[in-house]
Amino acid sequence: MKIIKHTTLLFLSSFLFFMALPVAAQDMRALQVEVRQAREQLNRKARQEQEEAEHIEAESRRRITRDKNSLKMEIARIIALNDNLSMEVKRLETTSEELARQEHDLSERFEQVDTMVRELAGVVASSAKDLASLIEQNGQTGLGEEEYLFLDEIAKNVKFPGMNEVNALHGALWAQIQSTGEVFLQPGSIVDRTGLEVSAELLFVGPFSAMYRTGGETGFLNYSSSGNQLYALNHLPPKNIRNDITGYMDSARDSVPVDISGGTALRQLSYRQSFVERIAGGGPIVWPILAILVIGLIIVFERAITLLHKHHKKIPLFKKIKNRIQADDWKGCEQACLEFSKKPIARVLMAGIKSHHLPREDMENVLQEAILREIPVLERFLSTLGMLVAIAPLLGLLGTVTGMINVFHVITLNGTGDPRLMSGGISQALVTTMLGLGVAIPLMLLHNVLNRTVDRMIAEMEEKGVALVNLIHKQRNSA
Repeated sequence: MKIIKHTTLLFLSSFLFFMALPVAAQDMRALQVEVRQAREQLNRKARQEQEEAEHIEAESRRRITRDKNSLKMEIARIIALNDNLSMEVKRLETTSEELARQEHDLSERFEQVDTMVRELAGVVASSAKDLASLIEQNGQTGLGEEEYLFLDEIAKNVKFPGMNEVNALHGALWAQIQSTGEVFLQPGSIVDRTGLEVSAELLFVGPFSAMYRTGGETGFLNYSSSGNQLYALNHLPPKNIRNDITGYMDSARDSVPVDISGGTALRQLSYRQSFVERIAGGGPIVWPILAILVIGLIIVFERAITLLHKHHKKIPLFKKIKNRIQADDWKGCEQACLEFSKKPIARVLMAGIKSHHLPREDMENVLQEAILREIPVLERFLSTLGMLVAIAPLLGLLGTVTGMINVFHVITLNGTGDPRLMSGGISQALVTTMLGLGVAIPLMLLHNVLNRTVDRMIAEMEEKGVALVNLIHKQRNSA
């Protein structure tokens, strides 16, 4: 700033000096005075401007120094704040790590506690389910008025079991334990076999069996949890069991039959089917199989009567013929054969006697022809019986296939959730197979017996025919 001012002054001075050269000499002095005054004025102005510039520079220095100190203080404050923040960040990081470890530990403890709680809830639900099943099978439940709906809620996880539910479960279980050790007789109402509600004497032997006695009937009871009602089984037990129950109720006997299987034996007694009912469950294929059985038995009966009537093992025919041939009494031989004309062997021997004058080969041909005439009569219907024996198991197999088709159809419509829906087709399949084999096996045995009987009769006719030829030619050669 000062250099600029001095340069300006010098320039002005030089300018004025050169401007004053052309002026007259007389004005040199005045001009020099004016120049000196102007120079002084310029110097004063320059000094004044220099002072102002120095003042401004000093003020700027003071302001810069003040700002510099302020900035240094602010920087120091920021550094200190940064250090504090760094320390706070480190502290927070340490706290975060500690909280993360605590969270991990708490998560593990929570998982352990949650697992224990779930296991406990599962045990409680399983116990509730078992207790509900026990109550449902216990006939004594039909006498009480207590409701056990909370057991279903616990067993199905409808609600989480609290202490109230656990205490209720404990109370119900203890009540069942106490009731299972009791044997008592008391009056009550039941649904009899006709579906009517009647009064009866009820005998309970723990949780195993419930029995009843009305005016003219004694039997076992079952319990229906849906209607909270005791009902009589459809079938009465055997007479000896009924007598045992009656005697125990009257204190005349010390023992009574019970069902220790939890109702399984009683259900089998209730749903026991007769032979006719089982056969009816086999479907329409059963009737052709039964028709085959009837026709086969008729054929067997007819063949047995026919073969028994034509049997000739014990008749003394050949002995009589032998004696008369030796006596050369051919008329007597024919008369002896006529006495047993209903027997096949008599007719065969009659043909041989009538051809006694023929050569040996011709006689043998005549006898063979006579035997062949008798064979169709003896084997009549045996081929039909053999065909029926072969058809019966095939019909049983057809019923099996039909039943399985019905089973698959039910599975397609309803799935496999309820086995009772498939029981009809399975029953049909098994019943027809059983019935087909049950018909075929005895008919096959009878067919074989009849065939063996016919074979023996044919063999005996052949034997007697050969013996007759030998006897005739021996007599002819001796004569």
